[in-house]
Amino acid sequence: MRTFFSVAFQCWSAIVLLGASAHGMAMASPPDDDKAQTIVHMLDYVGVDYADSVRDGHVINAEEYAEQREFAAQAVTLLSQLPPIPDQDKLVQQARELLARIEATASGSEISTLTTQLLTSVIHGWQLRVAPRQPPDLQQGQRLFAQHCAGCHGAQGRGDGPLAKEINPAPRDFHDEVRMRQRSLYSLYSTITLGVRGTPMRAFGELSETDRWTLAFFAGGLHAKPELIAKGASLWQQGEGRSDFRSLRALVTQVPDQHAPAGSSIDAVHAYLTQQPQALQTSAREPLSFARANIEEADRAYANGNRDKAQRLAIAAYLEGFEMIESALNNVDATRRAEVEHEMMALRTAIDEERPPAAVTAQAMTIKVLLDRATDALVDGSLPPNTAFVSSLVILLREGLESILIISTIVAFVVKTGRRDALPYIHFGWIGAMGLGTITWSIAHYTLSISGANRELTEALTALLAAAMLLYVGWWLHSRSNAQAWNRYVREHLTAALARRTLWAMAGISFLVVYRELFEVILFYETLWVQAGTVGHEAVLWGIASAMLLLVLIGGIIFRYSVRLPIGPFFTIASSLLAIMAVIFVGNGIAALQEAGVLNVTRIRFVSLPLLGIHPTVQTLVPQALILALIAVGLWTNRPKAE
Repeated sequence: MRTFFSVAFQCWSAIVLLGASAHGMAMASPPDDDKAQTIVHMLDYVGVDYADSVRDGHVINAEEYAEQREFAAQAVTLLSQLPPIPDQDKLVQQARELLARIEATASGSEISTLTTQLLTSVIHGWQLRVAPRQPPDLQQGQRLFAQHCAGCHGAQGRGDGPLAKEINPAPRDFHDEVRMRQRSLYSLYSTITLGVRGTPMRAFGELSETDRWTLAFFAGGLHAKPELIAKGASLWQQGEGRSDFRSLRALVTQVPDQHAPAGSSIDAVHAYLTQQPQALQTSAREPLSFARANIEEADRAYANGNRDKAQRLAIAAYLEGFEMIESALNNVDATRRAEVEHEMMALRTAIDEERPPAAVTAQAMTIKVLLDRATDALVDGSLPPNTAFVSSLVILLREGLESILIISTIVAFVVKTGRRDALPYIHFGWIGAMGLGTITWSIAHYTLSISGANRELTEALTALLAAAMLLYVGWWLHSRSNAQAWNRYVREHLTAALARRTLWAMAGISFLVVYRELFEVILFYETLWVQAGTVGHEAVLWGIASAMLLLVLIGGIIFRYSVRLPIGPFFTIASSLLAIMAVIFVGNGIAALQEAGVLNVTRIRFVSLPLLGIHPTVQTLVPQALILALIAVGLWTNRPKAE
């Protein structure tokens, strides 16, 4: 009896040949990723079904055995056609050894081991995506199964659907524990994705990647007994299996029968995580673990000649990993925080400059050691209450001070000049920012995970826009900083409102500076809340309350004393403050673009003062120097002149 996989592969080959003949050209080749996925698909099939065709060194099903041999031979051919990587010849040789062992009718366990080793090497060698981007929703999986699969496989997945009697070979019984323990979740996903052409098991290409993974998880978990799942849940809470299942990738690529005996602790944890994959989310996305895993992946990608992918992984390691605990680590060990940040940037520079793979590997090793030390410094990712309080206080105080300085200055200006009618514009700006910040938090917390790159791009855009507006308003204030100029302005505009563009510029600054800081604060507190744990939540809240009180006091002091200044000195101080903040925003905005991977990083020997927007790179310092030159020209142009 010909199996689904045999028909799938032969139909796929026939379609390619027919398509080539119809166009009068040589046989078209599938894309490289498709070739690699096909190899993995065939190897998975051979590893599982070979044992049904050979027993004790004798072929017991000649037709099945011929298919195993055919797929192994095709794997050798396709492997040699893939883009070159350093170990490609070695992998081709392994495929030939697999074929030789099949021809020698080796045992099923030996073939299963060889196919698993080769399959894993192909996945790593060509950097195939073999895991979902986020934990699947099993309730959605149940709905999808009822809609797309129950007709053949039955409502309970036992292979007894209303159409099953007309199908040969029979649909898979997902409750067959022996068979299902020989399949990884990735192999189920691969079958759903590629289908079996020529049979009712079609490719479900119309479903999204997320839905296909959801189906694979749902089908893959049907055979597990409730008591085994309950056992796995208890063991997982006790820490069992966390080193085996660090990520969704580790979960979906594991073949249960090859990893642990049926009913064992690891088998129970695997069953539980298949049913509750969201339990992996916290440990898989724990910032330092995520950073470490991406650094390792970047090193492998670079060694395999994929520089672009290595750069993307290195960027993600910082943006979506290390940066999320940067503030907390800074309060525990500021020197180590700066060292890790510097070395991670150096890794990206090494990749960008195409340095030898050995140099990139050495740099990656340095970073991993530093990340391990950072983990120790953070007490295995859990912050003591006093550290949680200090971190919470400093985050809000540091990020809020810039907004307080700017908004207090603008408010003081409109009050001093008797233009309280302009206050609604300013309040409209910061209140709007608070509202949008709340929406941002809701989206980030309940709907999706804002990527580090998007976070940095948002911060960069708001910083650079705010800098432009600060320069405009600062120039406007400076041009009226002497008494004669102000008196002349008042005479000319005594009955007119302030220029509408100036009012909206002030509202825009009020919005941008608050939203930029609030956007960053929200994401920092999301991580801090998790790290502090239940014991530290009260300390985090006290830190927020204390920071808010300090910000109110600081804002009140700035407002009170700025209002008392004479008009000339006030305008001079205000315009100088806005100019300084513009320079800071430009530096931090460009640095955010560098962290997001939009701009390159060219380091030079210079002081590093991130709080003042000073970063030792050519890309940040040159624009800041140009801004300072522009300010100097403005000061000279608008210097007081005798009337």
